[in-house]
Amino acid sequence: MVLAASASALSLTACGVVDGIGGSGGSAAPAKGDDITVGLLLPDKDTARFEAFDYPIIKKEVASLTHGKGKVDYANAEASQDKQSRQFQEMVSKKVDIILVDALDAKAIAPDVRKAKDAGIPVIAYDRLAQGPIDAYVSHDNELVGEVQGRAILEALGSKAATSRIVMMNGDPADPNTARFKEGALSELKDKVRIAEEYDTDKWSPAVAEAHMKKAIQAVGLDNIAAVYSANDGMAGAVIDALKQAGATTIPPVTGQDANLDAVQRVVSGEQYMTVYKSFLDEATDAAKMAVYKVQGRDIQYDALTQDKVDSPTEKDIPATLVPVVSLTKDNIKETVIADGVYTVDDICTAKYKAACAAIGLK
Repeated sequence: MVLAASASALSLTACGVVDGIGGSGGSAAPAKGDDITVGLLLPDKDTARFEAFDYPIIKKEVASLTHGKGKVDYANAEASQDKQSRQFQEMVSKKVDIILVDALDAKAIAPDVRKAKDAGIPVIAYDRLAQGPIDAYVSHDNELVGEVQGRAILEALGSKAATSRIVMMNGDPADPNTARFKEGALSELKDKVRIAEEYDTDKWSPAVAEAHMKKAIQAVGLDNIAAVYSANDGMAGAVIDALKQAGATTIPPVTGQDANLDAVQRVVSGEQYMTVYKSFLDEATDAAKMAVYKVQGRDIQYDALTQDKVDSPTEKDIPATLVPVVSLTKDNIKETVIADGVYTVDDICTAKYKAACAAIGLK
């Protein structure tokens, strides 16, 4: 997949009629003014970014783009697909102008997407590529996320990689991003390390990941685990806890994703090797712009944000914007999450981490 450039760098050349793109059937909502409602459905609260960043950023951007008149109707599924389906149907019943959905289960959400489209409500898939007749998609290059994680493991293992045994802790198989993360990671790791144990983690649950890691330690042996590929930060924390409980005095390299605050602190302390920083600001801001532009019929601006194309199992050539990702390590914390205003030095360098922060010049 080709990474999207920033919206400011894109040529504002209209590339076609916006209504009904994606071959999805159902007409888009008629153009409106600033008095609009954006429905936002996020999947869980275990992933810290959704409540702390995505929702507040989208809410603020929608208000900014609509002179304070637009609003966001927000609901979090709390890791329940049934709950997300009910929330989706409530949004349709309320006749919101457009729905942004981060699907907990990409396949299961498809009938709800169809109901929205039949009601004339456009649907944009956010962060995860939902199935069904969605109008557009905003996320990151998820195969690249896995590649970045895989390369980090190889970098950490160095010349010992070929004889090293690693554990792979994949995400939720119902999340389409999981397969993309895994594909990207394996493109780097295959035939270069030994994958001793591999697990899928239902609903990205840290508790499930911790249980899996305990099994891996029993199967492989604590001292024989050279690294752990963890698909996200919540699971990385659980993996590290399991290793500590098993008696590890030195934690092998563990990857992550999302740049959660506790994960950044673990990177500072050396407990977690890296995390993938995906700019919440860029992704959420682009999503809000796409939603408002779509509802308001601002075709030129909308088309400028959706110059990439992706395929889902049910739709082809879905207009998309894909935000770049960065490998966050001890060496670039200032240039990433601090520079972007995600965290301050004080947020990261609490009393527990003062010494570790000073050691890497973070003060």
